[in-house]
Amino acid sequence: MSQFRIAVIGGDGIGPEVIEQAIRAAEAAVRAGGHDIAWNRLPWSSALFRQTGKMMPEDGWSLLTQHDAILFGAIGSPGVPDHIPVHQLLLPMRRCFDQYVNYRPAYLFEGVPCPLRDKAPGSIDMVIYRENTEGEYAPVGGRVYQGTSDEVAVQTAVFTRRGCERIMRTAFEGARKRRKKVTSITKSNALVHGMVLWDEAFAAVRKEYADVQSNFLLVDAAAMDFVRKPESFDVVVASNLFGDILTDLSAIITGSMGLAASANINPERKYPSLFEPVHGSAPDIAGKGVANPLAAILSAGLMLEHLGLSDSATALRNAVAKVLRAGKSLPADLGGRARTSEVADAVLAALRS
Repeated sequence: MSQFRIAVIGGDGIGPEVIEQAIRAAEAAVRAGGHDIAWNRLPWSSALFRQTGKMMPEDGWSLLTQHDAILFGAIGSPGVPDHIPVHQLLLPMRRCFDQYVNYRPAYLFEGVPCPLRDKAPGSIDMVIYRENTEGEYAPVGGRVYQGTSDEVAVQTAVFTRRGCERIMRTAFEGARKRRKKVTSITKSNALVHGMVLWDEAFAAVRKEYADVQSNFLLVDAAAMDFVRKPESFDVVVASNLFGDILTDLSAIITGSMGLAASANINPERKYPSLFEPVHGSAPDIAGKGVANPLAAILSAGLMLEHLGLSDSATALRNAVAKVLRAGKSLPADLGGRARTSEVADAVLAALRS
């Protein structure tokens, strides 16, 4: 029997609610495969910030390295400025643990209503590889003359050839396991330094993958094509900001943010990788027991895949697909009335069957 040690950060809002259901589902899936998971729940959240002025303790990074992976709920709470939890916990974690691959699949499951006309189940099936540690979200810049009419804010995007090439190679390697097509997202007609370097890096890397079809799209054209012909995409590779925006769009066109799973991966496995639903903390429905847990469950499935438990990961995803196809235990965002725990109960029943 293999045992894995997982750090659990439920975080804020609906985060703890959906993560507990994901833990139930993941435990059932791995138990069937003869494995075991030890969960270490860490109370890092905006509530901790209100008490201590920090989102995590001083030894937090060291503590996390003692785990095989991190399962993360959401952060963000009314009364705490949005940039504080993001810049004290989530973004530093991605950089500290070199989680340079943000991996977000988007798939139109059977039984899920699509906001786009005439899209059959499975016709939308893409994966977006978002560069996760630099680009537009690099913490470079500052403000001067704050609070005056002369205030100036400088936000600097940072692109390195190393950063561009490694996310692109990861995307091409992923495409080789799918339909062998990569689309690079750029805006080099306007951003003539960072995005031109991005394009040059893509032109160099694509030569290493002659067996993979590749092209590029300006980000505005890509946004249009995500809506008008999403079935044309297989693997997409994008910078931090462009990937952030396009992945939310890909989630909505496949039915709901409540199905959007993601992984923040350190491919070299020098550091633990982090797995999280995309939907955020949703404080307006927190504590009501109506949040959709499926994104968290699917994120746990990505975690199991990363840990080498492919059979358990496949079983978990198939169980979610079965629940969606049956349409009897759907949460409110998918047109149903099932409560958070009831949706997870249905996934567990599907796993058993």
